[in-house]
Amino acid sequence: MTGTPPTEQADLPQDLVGVGIGPFNLSLAALAHGVPGGLAACFYDQRPVFRWHPGLLIEGATLQVPFLADLVTLADPASPWTFLNHLRSRDRLFPFYFAERFHIQRAEYDAYCRWVADSLPGVHFGHQVDAVRWNAERGLFEVDFTQLDADGEAEALGRTYTRNVALGVGTEPYVPEPLRPLADAPSAPVIHSADYLDHRDRLLAAEHVTVIGSGQSGAEVFLDLLRARPSGAEKLHWLARTEAFAPMEYSKLGLEHFTPDYTHYFHGLPEQTRGDLVPRQWQLHKGIDADTIAAIHDELYRRSLHGGWPDAVLTPGVTVRTAGRVAGTKVELHLEHTQQGTRSRLTTDAVVLATGYRERPLGSLLAGLDPYMRTDSAGRHLVDAEFRLQLDPAVTGSVYVQNAGRHTHGVGAPDLGLAAWRSASILNTLTGKEPYPLPRRTAFTTFGLDRREAPGIPRQAPALTPLETEV
Repeated sequence: MTGTPPTEQADLPQDLVGVGIGPFNLSLAALAHGVPGGLAACFYDQRPVFRWHPGLLIEGATLQVPFLADLVTLADPASPWTFLNHLRSRDRLFPFYFAERFHIQRAEYDAYCRWVADSLPGVHFGHQVDAVRWNAERGLFEVDFTQLDADGEAEALGRTYTRNVALGVGTEPYVPEPLRPLADAPSAPVIHSADYLDHRDRLLAAEHVTVIGSGQSGAEVFLDLLRARPSGAEKLHWLARTEAFAPMEYSKLGLEHFTPDYTHYFHGLPEQTRGDLVPRQWQLHKGIDADTIAAIHDELYRRSLHGGWPDAVLTPGVTVRTAGRVAGTKVELHLEHTQQGTRSRLTTDAVVLATGYRERPLGSLLAGLDPYMRTDSAGRHLVDAEFRLQLDPAVTGSVYVQNAGRHTHGVGAPDLGLAAWRSASILNTLTGKEPYPLPRRTAFTTFGLDRREAPGIPRQAPALTPLETEV
């Protein structure tokens, strides 16, 4: 839904204002709409419409979570905003039933989220939030925004008062330092995978293309380029820092790292332990889907059936030391193999950086809250177990954060499968009630000897005796 918020919002405070409308805040908006008794809530996003990673909606690419990980189902299966109800509204429920798909295509998830965004009240696109401040006299947050026209130009200024704020500004593409000068130059053939589809025709026309990055995006881009280029003249390189093009951890017990149980456990660990743990868990969320790995190998194998090997080089364990422009339109990459200790140069016509994303900095948006903010030893925002920024007690409202707490809540912070549960947790805390009863236990694994329960949930298993806790 787009348009200007009602003028009376300037005088009547909201219970909740959401900043950013990605899947996580859209989940919060959908569940807030179903809170019994109603909840005054509105959500702002500067984009003109909802779009979810449009540059990576490659044909056939699927989500890496089941369709049950939609915006609401794992908190409220009876919600009108479920993926199944979306299919029903489009007369596609029976085709989906016979398709027997547990993992849906990314484009279909994007269409589902857009259906929710277009239908929900209180969802306002074309509204850029400029600042969030605490008004001590009113005991409310001030949210200043700029209403944008169809061309993204400023049209009007506005302010909303609210008791609580939910930040869902998402992440932004990350470009490694050696490649930033090239990526920032408009004419350079170096693009981030987030913009892949916008540049696909140009990449297919390039004589030689290099893909950098061993995650799912890199694999999908490499596979798409491979399928579209002629056999024997593929002229592709795929480079990665990791020691292997490794599959993502997808065993059933491994997936329990994406449960509320593990989130509570991780949050209770010491700061230093959390910081050491996250990088070691990269294969839980940065590996490649096994089906995609199989599809790449199948395509390479098919191209070798009549003798000869495809002109495609796949090399893990490689870092890009520096990069520069040569011959006007080409890029030269200076490479180092970490295990061999060897160095080499690679000249290529185009580079796709599948180098991931980083959380967007909140500094400018929350500058007005700096005097009230609590941070850890690394200067990062402290986030409590209920997903609230830790603020000075003088601030009686709450600022909730979505997908901005991997350092406090672990690898599940950006996972779509925890979206509905986190949104329900936020709404339960915000209302001081329990509009969405949450499960008492979500994993067969018991993480840690001292089992930490979710706030307000009684222990499900007897505590270990002192003898049992000895190591």
